[in-house]
Amino acid sequence: MVAQAAMASETPPASARPFSSAGTAGDTGAALVAKLGTARTAGSWIGGDGRPVVAVTDARAAQTVRQAGAEAKVVSHSMNELKSATTTLRSAPRVAGTAWSLDYRTNRVVVQADRTVSAADWSRMTQVAARIGGFVQMERTKGTFTTRLNGAQPILSTGGRCSAGFNVTNGGSDFILTAGHCGPAGSIWFADNQGNQQLGKTVSSNFPGNDFSLVQYNSGKAGDGADVVAVGGGKGVRITGAADPAVGQRVFRSGSTSGLHDGQVTGLNATVNYPEGTVTGLIETNVCAEPGDSGGPLFSEGVALGVTSGGNGDCTTGGTTFFQPITKAMAALNVRLIVSAQNAGAAQGTSPSPAPSGAATQGAVAPSAASPGSTAPVTGAAQGETLLAQLTDTRNVGPGLLVIAGSLIALVATRYIRAEQDRKAYQRYYSATWG
Repeated sequence: MVAQAAMASETPPASARPFSSAGTAGDTGAALVAKLGTARTAGSWIGGDGRPVVAVTDARAAQTVRQAGAEAKVVSHSMNELKSATTTLRSAPRVAGTAWSLDYRTNRVVVQADRTVSAADWSRMTQVAARIGGFVQMERTKGTFTTRLNGAQPILSTGGRCSAGFNVTNGGSDFILTAGHCGPAGSIWFADNQGNQQLGKTVSSNFPGNDFSLVQYNSGKAGDGADVVAVGGGKGVRITGAADPAVGQRVFRSGSTSGLHDGQVTGLNATVNYPEGTVTGLIETNVCAEPGDSGGPLFSEGVALGVTSGGNGDCTTGGTTFFQPITKAMAALNVRLIVSAQNAGAAQGTSPSPAPSGAATQGAVAPSAASPGSTAPVTGAAQGETLLAQLTDTRNVGPGLLVIAGSLIALVATRYIRAEQDRKAYQRYYSATWG
């Protein structure tokens, strides 16, 4: 297929201009929603062709969207109506084991209930939904909605195991941003079962309601290379900024139990009624996660998006996983991402960096190019030595590396990548490899 070329002096129409990345498409959709308002729109998402799609409620709004180069989908219910429905659901008696989110693509509010919800509670919630309207869809789901915390290694406190998320700073001290349900303020974190290698202390925690916390490094500093998220093979993706995701965006999640997995954002503004309490404003995805993955990073195109909160299922059968948006957490905690020197001047927590080129800063990082604070510096290990042994060997690492290692220790041994061609495409695009 040969595309018609535009003359050099011509400016192609908006509808013909390509979107260079999911981040660009998501930004365009979000900007159109902000311009038109929540009474005339009902969210945006990234279509199968990579173009932004905006749900609108009238023909004039649809024309504005098309003129901007995006696809318009006329729907019956505005964002105001969808959010009003979630407010009604939230005001009803709380039922642990339920969750709901806004499905922009179907213009519905989807309510899910896990296997722990009784028939009586499900019946009462169904009646509430019926009073709201037919755009509230009720679904039963397999498994149980739980926070992804358990009592194994490698980053441990008295409450169990979690995964580190992203390195952040307040300008004076450095911290690891992770999930709030991992432990209350005062929790002490170690890198080993014996409690010999103390990593840091939780100095701020918010759960339920939100799900984020700060673990302060014992040394106060994360060290150089703290902007790298390892993806295996001694290399990693450099994190260049933070942003809010778009529905339909392809995302990656890493954690200390299940390693690296990918999927799509399926909903935003999700509410989950965990047994421990209710958390709102979450990102909903179809990326799998398992106990111990809590707090691990969610990212796309080198941009930080969130930290793992909870969900159902596992990485054998699949499931739903929810994430605390990182932009909201950083704003509440008054911290910013630690990024590389070449990205330090950019506004963090507000918008993603452009898609990478051949010399992208978020590409692969050679082991010798990093230092404590990332997994990349592990070099010169004896053949056959395990990654865990390398990461916990004090000859090789500093305190910062041990914290990040807790999040990413399983990545080299990633068990599942959905498709080989996807793996290779991601490898080429970001110049990053894994096992």
